[in-house]
Amino acid sequence: MQRQKLLVNGERLKNELERFAKFGRTENNGVTRLALSEEDRVARDFFRTCCEELGLAVKVDDMGCMYATLEGVEDKPPILIGSHLDSVKKGGRFDGVLGVLAGLEVVRTLVENNIKPKIPITLVNFTNEEGARFEPSMMASGVLSGKFDKNSMLKKKDSAGITFGEALKSIGYEGEVENRLTEGTAFLELHIEQGPILEKEALSIGIVECVVGMACFDIEITGESDHAGTTPMNMRKDALFAANNFINEIRKVLGPLNEELVFTIGRVNVYPSIHTVIPNKVVFSLEARHKDPKIVSTFKEFVVGLPDLGLNEGCEVKITKLWERDTVWFDTAIVTQVEESAQSLGYTNKRMVSGAGHDAQFIASLVPTAMLFVPSMNGKSHCEEELTTWEECEKGVNVLLDTVMALLSK
Repeated sequence: MQRQKLLVNGERLKNELERFAKFGRTENNGVTRLALSEEDRVARDFFRTCCEELGLAVKVDDMGCMYATLEGVEDKPPILIGSHLDSVKKGGRFDGVLGVLAGLEVVRTLVENNIKPKIPITLVNFTNEEGARFEPSMMASGVLSGKFDKNSMLKKKDSAGITFGEALKSIGYEGEVENRLTEGTAFLELHIEQGPILEKEALSIGIVECVVGMACFDIEITGESDHAGTTPMNMRKDALFAANNFINEIRKVLGPLNEELVFTIGRVNVYPSIHTVIPNKVVFSLEARHKDPKIVSTFKEFVVGLPDLGLNEGCEVKITKLWERDTVWFDTAIVTQVEESAQSLGYTNKRMVSGAGHDAQFIASLVPTAMLFVPSMNGKSHCEEELTTWEECEKGVNVLLDTVMALLSK
């Protein structure tokens, strides 16, 4: 098929994003649309209606993932475009849903221009990407790629004790295992950056080369509780003082290790948390992310060696690895094509990595995959203040469309 240069309808895209933002809209113009909730069901039903009106055949798999397919001239593995419709609590209007509606706008543009693609195009809505109601995140794509066990995931419970399997049945989206995504010519995911880099550098498009590797640990420090007013300082085994020593050392060592390394102490629990009692236990999390496995390995070696640094104030120190993941590199040829499409449209762009996890990182083990980012104003995401301009949304979908057209012409 000869390649055509097309542009999407930005006003239509804006209106559709605004329409979907009503499904779970919060007081401050954010969205709460937890996976398999009533709000999620309504959004799914409307997405199905939009797809069927375009003549797309819609199927649902056993994890509730939705697939809407525009028939191609040749019966070959489809080009897949998608993301997720679920959100975190009091999240934003763009995270996930932009990637789903981007695919819808691409198909609408093809249909209105009377273009029947050479091979099928399938839009995908992955179930429970956020993990905000049922942990872990990226649950369905994890099952599809063999990273998670389906039976274990179906038994995961929300805060009310409802299992994932029960919720899936209750909204009517328990489909067939035969409908699962198993192959494709390419998978493309457009997403907001969820960080400040593109805006800071005044760029419109991020060409995502990989989702970075990471490792996460729990550090448990056990001391002794005594009276805060009667125990001399030199006779204490203060777990919080020891924790402070370790945190200072963590910043001192990891800070200069590599400029692209990011590390976070996101959770700290102090026991018994009484102002008149010396803390007898502190547990805090420590995670780090980087694309280079050697840097991640250096981080892991440093954490495991923390108890031997003489900073424990007489306390016992236990290190537990919670999880880790390897860096997932996306398909070189498709990433290059996304870059060429952005350049051909005259949009400022750069190659970058994703520090956040996305369904694309799991689907990459099944289908040649690429991602692209559009800017997040002030780097805000997973909050009601999340915002990407309509112009930047449109640019992102134009790059997506041009990439699809390029893939179809090969």
